[in-house]
Amino acid sequence: MQKISAYILAFNEAEKIKAAVETVLWADEIVVIDSNSTDGTPEMAESLGARVVQVPFNGFGDLRNRAIEACRYEWIFSLDSDERCTEAVRDEILALLAGSPAHDIYRVPRRNYMMGRRIRGSGWYPNFRQPQLFRKDSMRYTLEPVHEGYEALSNKPLGTLRNAIWQYPFRNLEEVIRKMNRYSSLGASKLAHKRVSMGSAFGHAVWAFLKHYVAKAGFIDGWAGFVIAFAYFEVTFYRYAKHYETTQHWGPPPTGPVRRP
Repeated sequence: MQKISAYILAFNEAEKIKAAVETVLWADEIVVIDSNSTDGTPEMAESLGARVVQVPFNGFGDLRNRAIEACRYEWIFSLDSDERCTEAVRDEILALLAGSPAHDIYRVPRRNYMMGRRIRGSGWYPNFRQPQLFRKDSMRYTLEPVHEGYEALSNKPLGTLRNAIWQYPFRNLEEVIRKMNRYSSLGASKLAHKRVSMGSAFGHAVWAFLKHYVAKAGFIDGWAGFVIAFAYFEVTFYRYAKHYETTQHWGPPPTGPVRRP
């Protein structure tokens, strides 16, 4: 059996890290890549047997490349703190590693849950991010600060697992707002060489809402589908608006000393 490392990214995820780690206890090692959490995340991970490596946050692409470097074994399984590995995925991976895998890099489908229900529309199923199962030297991540891509270093075609992991992207609506704010700020830097306006920010945001709510059938998921589409509206609007803000010189009107007459 070929050995496998599971790595998990975390930053102030004390409420999620335990459940995430517990779903990869089958791995030969668990590495939690933490960016100086202050809520007890590292301590919780270590209590479950994970090895915690502190990595300053310089964008998600850099963070994931540092995670690969920290892993000791030939195969790597990537899990985020809001994702849960299922028994079916565990069994599929172990069966692959017991033989000779046909691919060096595998995508893993994700099944999303939000507001107490499984999401069937909104473009969230089948839902993939970067490949989550791969040989250590077969890929690396690109250095975008958010929504990072990857570069394959293997000549073999990309594989896809049959079974899906679970994702709980938002614990509550407060987290929707918090992630929207963080991701829009990170995404604004990707627009550095684009000319934008408040009008174009609104236009892109409307299109993001319609794409997820109508074109990708978010409406079949009730209010959860609406909240997802509206979150895409907000993160898109503020991504462009924040970039536009950096090109302006907004501030209060000039004032001088105000003294008693």
